[in-house]
Amino acid sequence: MSALTDQPLNSPHPRGIYTLYFTEMWERMSYYGMRALLILYMTAELARGGLGLDDATAGAIYGLYTCAVYLVALPGGWISDRLIGPQRAVLFGGCIIALGHFTLAVPDTRAFFAGLLLVVLGTSLLKPNASALVGTLYPEGGARRDAGFTLFYMGVNLGAFIGPIVCGLLGEKLNWHYGFAASGVGMVLGIVQYCLTRHHLGEAGLHPPAPSLTPGRDWGLIGAGLGALAVVTGLAFAGVIVVRPVALAKGATVVIVAVAALWFAWAFLLARLTTVEKKRLAVVAILFLASALFWSGFEQVGSVMNLFAERYTNRTVLGFEVPAGWFQSINALLILMLALPVSAMWLGLARRGSLPSLAAKFAAGLLLLAAGFVVMHFAARSALSAGRVTGLWLCTTYLLHTIGELFLSPVGLSAVTKLAPTRLASQTMGIWFLATSLGNLLAGLLASGMSSENAAGMPAQFMHVAIIAGSGGLILLALSPFIRRLIPGIH
Repeated sequence: MSALTDQPLNSPHPRGIYTLYFTEMWERMSYYGMRALLILYMTAELARGGLGLDDATAGAIYGLYTCAVYLVALPGGWISDRLIGPQRAVLFGGCIIALGHFTLAVPDTRAFFAGLLLVVLGTSLLKPNASALVGTLYPEGGARRDAGFTLFYMGVNLGAFIGPIVCGLLGEKLNWHYGFAASGVGMVLGIVQYCLTRHHLGEAGLHPPAPSLTPGRDWGLIGAGLGALAVVTGLAFAGVIVVRPVALAKGATVVIVAVAALWFAWAFLLARLTTVEKKRLAVVAILFLASALFWSGFEQVGSVMNLFAERYTNRTVLGFEVPAGWFQSINALLILMLALPVSAMWLGLARRGSLPSLAAKFAAGLLLLAAGFVVMHFAARSALSAGRVTGLWLCTTYLLHTIGELFLSPVGLSAVTKLAPTRLASQTMGIWFLATSLGNLLAGLLASGMSSENAAGMPAQFMHVAIIAGSGGLILLALSPFIRRLIPGIH
């Protein structure tokens, strides 16, 4: 038995997983802390220090930002694969993210949008490559890799729990920009930790897996792209280019779908893949669609659900009004409680040879998402008829959605590392995050349904999402036998 390719299920995790655990924990603390404030800050009145935007515009900007955070994972993966390697990509990305959060702390509208842009650029390097590095630490694959990704996912959610608590308290109770600054401090702590413990990663991801034969040309392309972005941003700040967020968000949806379709077409037709690699990539494409559908519902947590918490939920506890952003921590807390039991369940089922297929896990996630929106349908009806409702409605929805997330998200990350062609590993991970990007964009557009002018439409909107997600889960469940035949032995 090779120590590299067939590790026992009960072998200890490599030390490098803890380096990545804490790096991702601090990065997610910064991201989710800022995200908990984002739509609340944009819709807050000017007298309260906010931007005073209407719900539709704020929701579109929120969707564009959270979409872009995942959309740029594809070029970030390309830069890592060809030029700098995953380890350096994570370090450089973290530094740019920290700069972005501190820029958000400046009380100026242009600084706000510049900060969002910097966070997006930094995340393009850090996010896909941290996940890809986890995969390289478990070359044997299998259920042990699933357990490693679940452990990594706990780091993500520890940060996601801390971020809204700290940033929500500072931002909503003191000053919005104090909350944004706290996110920057969190990212700096993550960079320091990564530098001190990076040696535990060894050679994993130290060099580009597919070094460029024309690095000068590639760096030139990157420089030209950043230059064009700077020019467009400057023209927008000067008012020469008028940005209409809602129209831009709708157009971006078409662009993302086109990018994904073109990348898969290129990979199938021009990347010289073997038959086995093509079958595996076909499964990635199917799961991509399921993932986009899941996140389009789940990621309403930062837009629709956040506004529901602020406007329609009774948040007073012992005379203290809980910040609306604190509800963003519920999902992360539940994952911290449930991640290890779910991980142990996968390992136990694997030992007995009864591990569910990838498609079955994804289908279960979509059905649980649908159940959560059925709960929100009744919560919205109650809020419209009787006023502010108890927070138990949101808590129940988050419980259902969290279990669905654990069935889909860490399993999906692990599946990509198993199914992706080796020389396209980071790019495939970037495409995988593109599904999340698409879901975030759609979630932001749906936030406009929470506007005061359309409040009566909330129950129907929630039920509509439930029907679509439930139908997707049932279709995927029906396709499960076909998908299993395409990837024998991979769960």
